[in-house]
Amino acid sequence: MSAKKVVLLLVVVFLGFWMFTDPSGLAATARDGGGEAWDLLVSFFRAVIRFVGELS
Repeated sequence: MSAKKVVLLLVVVFLGFWMFTDPSGLAATARDGGGEAWDLLVSFFRAVIRFVGELS
C-alpha cells in the first residue's frame, strides 16, 4: 500500500470515529471551517481585484 492510501485511510477512519463519537462537534467544525474558507476566498479575490485595478 502506498503512503497516500494509508494517509487517506487514516483520515477516513478518524472522521468516521469523530462522526460517531461527537457528531455535533464535527458539524460545528465543518461549519466554522467552511465560513473561514469563504472569508479567505473573498479576501483573496478582493486583493486580486485591487491589484488589477492598481495596474491600470
